[in-house]
Amino acid sequence: MPTSPRTPRPDALTMDVVELIGEVVARFYEDYEAAAGDHALTGAQARLLNLLSLEPLPMRKLAQKLKCEPSNVTGIVDRLESRGLVERRPDAADRRVKLAAATDEGIQVARSLRESLHFAREPLAGLSEEERVVLRGLLRRMLEPGTRQKST
Repeated sequence: MPTSPRTPRPDALTMDVVELIGEVVARFYEDYEAAAGDHALTGAQARLLNLLSLEPLPMRKLAQKLKCEPSNVTGIVDRLESRGLVERRPDAADRRVKLAAATDEGIQVARSLRESLHFAREPLAGLSEEERVVLRGLLRRMLEPGTRQKST
């Protein structure tokens, strides 16, 4: 029977940080869902609209970013399109591909949605600019590929 290397147990500080990150994520999603509801959107619709307010994207790429099936994205785009927040257009680089794009109204709704998120903004306002810069840098490092180091 092959033996596998034992993964060391995380220390108390690491576990505390992991739990705090989980709590921050949960609170962010609660606030995001509430803000989406204030705009008569589901959380998935709000996330998709937010992505499209940054740039038009093909359906397949939207599905990847939202981590869902392309058929789900089609339904979400249909609902947002019926409200005039999103439109489909051909991709200039490949006319066989349809891009979903936020309309001007969709961009305004996405901006309003972001501005109505209070959870993250209020606690961050209590941090100095230097602390926010450090926090941003740490979060970016956590998300960079290859930054996870192997335990020895």
